[in-house]
Amino acid sequence: MNAVISESLSLHFEWLKQLVDLRIRTYFEQGEPDEVMRMPLMPDLMPVSPLDIFFQEYQFSWQERAILLLALCPYMRPELLDIFFTENTNFKRGFTEFGGLKGKTHGGFLPTCETAVFLLAGNHVGHRLEVMRLFRAEHPLIAEGVLELTTADRNEPPLSAQLKVSRAYRRRFFWDENYEPDFGPDFPAKRLTTKLNWDDLVLPAYVIDQILEIKGWLAHRIQLEKEWELDQWLNPGYRCLFYGPPGTGKTLTASIIGKELGRSVFRIDLSMVVSKYIGETEKNLASIFDQAEHKSWILFFDEADAIFGKRTETQSSHDRYANQEVSYLLQRIETYNGLVILASNFKGNVDPAFQRRFQSMIYFPVPDAEHRYELWNKVFAGPLRVAPSVDLAVLAEKYELSGGEIVNVLQSVAIKAAENGQREVHMKAILNGIRKEYQKNGRVL
Repeated sequence: MNAVISESLSLHFEWLKQLVDLRIRTYFEQGEPDEVMRMPLMPDLMPVSPLDIFFQEYQFSWQERAILLLALCPYMRPELLDIFFTENTNFKRGFTEFGGLKGKTHGGFLPTCETAVFLLAGNHVGHRLEVMRLFRAEHPLIAEGVLELTTADRNEPPLSAQLKVSRAYRRRFFWDENYEPDFGPDFPAKRLTTKLNWDDLVLPAYVIDQILEIKGWLAHRIQLEKEWELDQWLNPGYRCLFYGPPGTGKTLTASIIGKELGRSVFRIDLSMVVSKYIGETEKNLASIFDQAEHKSWILFFDEADAIFGKRTETQSSHDRYANQEVSYLLQRIETYNGLVILASNFKGNVDPAFQRRFQSMIYFPVPDAEHRYELWNKVFAGPLRVAPSVDLAVLAEKYELSGGEIVNVLQSVAIKAAENGQREVHMKAILNGIRKEYQKNGRVL
């Protein structure tokens, strides 16, 4: 694959070099707007090259291909753009029409949208207007997050924005790798993963049925929205509230849904999102939604009542800004075209004004004795096994525990078993683990 990618990129950048050379030569020799620039022959697309597959998927024109290659050039073939450093001897500076930026440490030419417009249209006004359409928000290069158009000042002309290919697509085009951002201040969300599968979910049948509806939407959304044209009636995306006591499987369910359907699930850390500084909360949220857009990520807001609780009366500027933050988050959630799951311990903690916006609200109960028995059997189905004297049915009937608490008991007895150098677990160790879980909640064994 690396050889194919290398060959494909080499051919594309050679074509871009010919295009740049032709534009410069045409521009300086002709000295006037050119109606038609004779474009060099584009390379054939390779069926297994990630970049070529992308071109083929969107049926991109030569202009669109050129824009993307121009944006990739500083990362792979920066010397191809050195010609744009040519000095305008009349003014002892570069040519304004070339656009471009000089980096702080990068020695090469950093292309801007103006560079792309010049490359594709010269100074022909009509052609320039057509090329400028390619930088609209609805164009796939922008809408899909392929290009990141950054400008130092919002008051600058829009074409002065630097042409940058997002890290995710650089990974895809150069190494055929998927990229997911790391948790941190710029992306306050962690990816949820699990080794468990759908069969490991222990929930009442009515809960499973509701979860299956979510899976159904994820699996058939394109058919519903496009083929059946229901998008005229349906809002984009799917919003769901998971509520119920801690440890009842809300987070695990979200993780398994993602795993079953090959979707990345990101848990939003609201403590990092919400900021006391005006505008920072919106900025933090925007960084998540902007990256998630068009990537089919599942966004999981744990303890969502922290921000989706009942809105306060506007008695101060702080209250006003807090309500604005909630409104902004609500707007982004409502326009997000993927799955958003909000989790709360109590349904009543979530503002009723928000509840009507959910497609489904699923209650996760504390497991009954039957489900507790199933859980006990599952956690001890591996190398760590209970002694013959342990009756799991009795444990399930007698001790009311959530799935998360049963897993905590498993961890406690596993540590003791490892210390004793054995894989057999006795009732005493299990009861000690249960006692610890009871004590956490002020209960007595």
